[in-house]
Amino acid sequence: MPWRTCRPMDERLRFIARLLEGEKMSPLCREFGISRVTGYKIYERYKTCGLEGLNDRSRRPYRHANKLPFQVERTILGIKKEYSSWGAPKIRDKLIREFPMIKPPAVSTVHAVLDRKGLVKRRKRRRYKAKGTQLTAAHAPNGLWLVRALQACGLVAQAGDPDPAHQARLSSAKRSP
Repeated sequence: MPWRTCRPMDERLRFIARLLEGEKMSPLCREFGISRVTGYKIYERYKTCGLEGLNDRSRRPYRHANKLPFQVERTILGIKKEYSSWGAPKIRDKLIREFPMIKPPAVSTVHAVLDRKGLVKRRKRRRYKAKGTQLTAAHAPNGLWLVRALQACGLVAQAGDPDPAHQARLSSAKRSP
């Protein structure tokens, strides 16, 4: 025996049909497993829109709160077309001067509009490579470590150390043992 499928539209239609036959709202909502608020909402939609009101409605918002009005976007693109070398900050300043009555978009918003339309060239980011210290040749085990430790203590000159006083200290430190 195959499973019985039920669609929300069919269930709402059965609910409305039984409600119109005269059954009470509370027991009917309990039987269908919905709240009374939902039952009254379905009934009101049926009364105002007929059978079309029982269909699922779109959950998409009617408007986006932070969306830039298309007139402002078109103005930004027009300014960029007129002054092709200008970037987002200058375009925003021109918008503020020409249209003081509208709330100006942020510089990042102006840049996003230009980027969406392909009017902004992306710069290549410079990647800095880390530079390590130059290695010196080790002639014995732990020789390199010993050289680094002595350099840290100031007993061995680092490569290219032009300080004569430092050289003198090094030469006297070598003679003292």
